[in-house]
Amino acid sequence: MRVLVVTAVAAERDAVVRGAAGDAYGDSAAEPLEIPLPGFALLRPVPAAPEAFPPVVDVLAAGVGPAAAAAGAATALVAAELAGSPYDLVVSAGIGGGFVGAGRGVEGAPVGSLVVSDAIVVADLGAETPEGFVPVTGLGFGTVAHRPPEPLVRAVAEATGARRGTVLTVSTVTGSAARAAELAAAHPDALAEAMEGFGVAEAAAAHGVPALELRAVSNPVGPRDRAAWRIGDALTALTGAFRAVSPALAAYAAEKAEAGT
Repeated sequence: MRVLVVTAVAAERDAVVRGAAGDAYGDSAAEPLEIPLPGFALLRPVPAAPEAFPPVVDVLAAGVGPAAAAAGAATALVAAELAGSPYDLVVSAGIGGGFVGAGRGVEGAPVGSLVVSDAIVVADLGAETPEGFVPVTGLGFGTVAHRPPEPLVRAVAEATGARRGTVLTVSTVTGSAARAAELAAAHPDALAEAMEGFGVAEAAAAHGVPALELRAVSNPVGPRDRAAWRIGDALTALTGAFRAVSPALAAYAAEKAEAGT
C-alpha cells in the first residue's frame, strides 16, 4: 500500500515521520529518504519493522491553507502516477482546534485528543446573503464534503483511539466564541477544525484516491489564547497516532486485497 501524508508545516511532517519510522527514528542508518518534487520534497520514513507497516509512506509539508495543501497533494499524486506507482490513500494530518462540548460525544474533542474524519467538510466556501451563508453547492457548484471509506475510518479509530466525526476546513481560524457556536450549530457532528483537509481531499478525489484526515487537538475552537495552546503535546500525540495507525493501514490494505477491491 502506498500512502501520501500531507501536512501544513515541517513540525507536523516531522511528527508523522517519527511515528511512521517507529524505533528506527534517530538512527543515522535509517534517515528518511528525501524525494524531490517541483516546489516540494517528500520524506519517506524507514520503519523499524517494515513488515508491520505499509510498504510506502511519503510525507509532505505543503504549506498552510487549502490552496497550498491541494497544490502539494496534486503535485505528489501526479508525480507518483507518472512514475507508475500511484498512491492508494491520501491522509491530511496535523494539529488543529477541537470543538469542546460540541459534536459527537459529551466531551467533544478536548485538547490532547485525536480526531479521525468520517467527513471532511469545507465550512466557509460559498456566499454570504441577506438570509445568511449559502455553501457553494447551494450556488450550483462543486462539493463541500468528502467521506472516507467507513472500514478505513473504523480501523484508524480503533488503532489510535481517535474520536470519529466531521473535521471542518476553514480558511480563517476561528477566534471567537460566537464563530465557534455558529460553526457548531451549522455542523453538529464537527469535532475539529483545521485549514488543509478539504484541499487535500479535493486533490485526491480528482485522482480517484480515497482521502482521510487525522488531527491532534492542540487548542479549543473559540477565542484565541496562544498561551494555553499545547502544540508540543499535540505533536507528540500525532507521532503516537502514526506509530499506531501504520499497521492498521496495512491490515486495511490486506482486507481490500482479499476482497478484490
